[in-house]
Amino acid sequence: MRVAVIGGGPGGLYFAALAKQLSPRWDITVWERNAPDDTFGFGVVFSDETLDGIAQADPEIFDAMSNDFARWSDIDVRYKGQVLTSGGHGFAALGRKRLLQILQERCAALDVDVRYRTQAPQVEELSSQYDLVVAGDGVRSATRAAYADTFRPDLDERNCRYMWLGTDKVFEAFNFIVAEGDFGTLQVHAYPYDGTRSTFIVEIDEASWRRAGFDKFAARDHPAGTSDEDSIRLCEDILAEPLDGHRLIPNNSKWIRFTTVRNKTWQHGNVVLLGDAAHTAHFSIGSGTKLAMEDSLALAACLHEHPDVPTALAAYEAERKPVVESTQRAAQASLEWFENVGRYTGQQPHQFAFNLLTRSRRVTYDNLRVRDEEFTAAVGRSHVADDSSGVARPGDANVPPMFRPFCLGGLRLRNRVVVPPTALFTARDGVPGDFELVHLSTQALGGSGLVFAGMTAVSPDARATTGCPGLYTGEQKAAWRRITDFVHRQTETCLGIQLTHAGRRGATHTPRPDGSSVPLDAGAWPLVAASPLAWDERSAVPREATRQDMDVITRDFVAAAQRAHNAGFDALELQYGHGHLMSSFISPLTNRRTDPYGGSLAGRLRFPLEVLRAVRAVWPAGKALVVRISAADWAEGGTTEADAVNIARVLAEAGADAVDVSTGEVVAHQQPRYGRSYQTPYADLIRNATGVPTIAVGAISTYDDVNSIILAGRAELCAVGRAQLHDPLWTLHAAAAQGYVGPAAPWPPSWKAGSGRPPGARTDRIPPRLQLLRQATAPVHQRWLAPIEAAAAPTAR
Repeated sequence: MRVAVIGGGPGGLYFAALAKQLSPRWDITVWERNAPDDTFGFGVVFSDETLDGIAQADPEIFDAMSNDFARWSDIDVRYKGQVLTSGGHGFAALGRKRLLQILQERCAALDVDVRYRTQAPQVEELSSQYDLVVAGDGVRSATRAAYADTFRPDLDERNCRYMWLGTDKVFEAFNFIVAEGDFGTLQVHAYPYDGTRSTFIVEIDEASWRRAGFDKFAARDHPAGTSDEDSIRLCEDILAEPLDGHRLIPNNSKWIRFTTVRNKTWQHGNVVLLGDAAHTAHFSIGSGTKLAMEDSLALAACLHEHPDVPTALAAYEAERKPVVESTQRAAQASLEWFENVGRYTGQQPHQFAFNLLTRSRRVTYDNLRVRDEEFTAAVGRSHVADDSSGVARPGDANVPPMFRPFCLGGLRLRNRVVVPPTALFTARDGVPGDFELVHLSTQALGGSGLVFAGMTAVSPDARATTGCPGLYTGEQKAAWRRITDFVHRQTETCLGIQLTHAGRRGATHTPRPDGSSVPLDAGAWPLVAASPLAWDERSAVPREATRQDMDVITRDFVAAAQRAHNAGFDALELQYGHGHLMSSFISPLTNRRTDPYGGSLAGRLRFPLEVLRAVRAVWPAGKALVVRISAADWAEGGTTEADAVNIARVLAEAGADAVDVSTGEVVAHQQPRYGRSYQTPYADLIRNATGVPTIAVGAISTYDDVNSIILAGRAELCAVGRAQLHDPLWTLHAAAAQGYVGPAAPWPPSWKAGSGRPPGARTDRIPPRLQLLRQATAPVHQRWLAPIEAAAAPTAR
């Protein structure tokens, strides 16, 4: 088979070497436009997982790389004059130039035809003359552009500016450096890669970049191959302390923006994309070279395993794409964290460091405890010491964050876990029955600090379905009182109730198994909304709310709140999201009014604020008042991040004790990006931009994620929904799994015998000793100390 490889970077060379080993008779040609000793960039970082793959695939390449690795396990976070160190991470790096030399030598030994200083022929020509064309031609791939209609690339250019540099300061660990000044915040990602050099990536948001004056330097002419020396000198001045007298080393270094590359498919006929041509992931979570070499291994293996090129390419994409997409999700979270790093510079050093380390959600509280228990314990002590709620106790530093108390307004919660409002659709004529009693009682006995009853209508016409409960009659109040009395007799768990008016989402049948709803027969009850816009093509058009309607609805909310208090609820939540009536006023997609209740955000908030203030006036100060919002509509032209921040701020000013931060369900044509804890970034945004307490909700299912969210300061409370439907004793089981026994997670006396994990199969087996000599435990903290001969060698500027 004849194979053409466009691009002689690490990905292209590694693929050529592996493919030639597996199929020595293949004719493989690599085109590389640069000379063999030309290189851009400095060091390359590898994970242990990737290195294991390289060691298995080509021991000669692995051995050559290992001889030149800089290895360490520590991460240093330099922030507000302190250096906080977390160990146990494990890194290996070497110079990009040395990596290319190793791969070039391996290709030469295997008789791969590598043509340096040679531009590859047009991809159409190669495709017609070769059986396979592997395009590793980088982030600005000409191959991808030539077949854009097939690949359908999505190129997401981000806002921050960054510059690749090196330095003759040899760091001993991975360093995250945060520098603050009058201009704003600047961060550095730095790591050693040999005995004389470190990679030094400077990153800064656009506004800070301009305030610092970098824009003036960048506007000057910098021909290809030259660097922005004036910007580099300014970086040296700003970062003089961590550089400690050392200089920055340029290599074609200019300010650029990071582009996240995604493609709908990676193959076109016999042409396949590899590395940056197919995908990119922000440098803050790893190396693009690492991803490209993983691609190369997978592609070579699939070509060897399958009988023809089309089948092999399909297998390669099916195998590799999910891995890359997972990496890109983590990278996106990390990228966005650094884009908004100024949001967190009010945090104390230990919390900031923990927040930084867990930013991508791949590293978590439990994960860090395993890596470096001393660091995690120090973060816990700092979290308790900095608690401003007045309920933390000194002993709480040894308690998992989710089991530390919190004051929600005037209501003390014994832990940070919330059962969010759940629509059960089992009420009759708005009256909750036995199922609501069993559901809420079981959830309360399950150990959470706060349990909400869900989607309770403030009037008959406010219901979403005929199965929704209400709080608009004395019979309903009495039924709720039966439930709260039982719960309060059995447990100290606080009970809350969500009040709502469904608006244009009302008058539907109970949802089908797939979650879709069908409208009731016309005229079941009248619908009202901010504007006369139907929910979807099957739904009735609501009437536009009049001033008289608003007065009636306000009185309904007030009356329902008073009944909730009399029914014994400890907390109240107002549903201002998910397309219900208040949400229809707030979102610009659903409020088309031209009167004072539409238009600007202030106008759209006018009626929801009137209702909130009226409810706050009758709701006791010692009980919590929460408002749920949709912080994003997941549709073009909807609520922005800036809107969400302002919405939360004015809700708090009007009397909300916290904001329950959800997203979506505002319009039927939404396109949400679901994923693990996918809504938490919005709770994080609001909390750190406003100081308003938030409840994070949405695909939070593990106690590890809850602990991470709380300790990083992304939210004060976490609502765990579906996981607690799956396991109503989720909170108690989380306590048992973490070895926590205490007042934040008490087992009901009748269930005490089940508080320990029951024995499973073979748990009674005690394994024998099978090692003559025990392996030494790796130290938590490993630093890279440059070899003496390297440190003594002269270095060139």
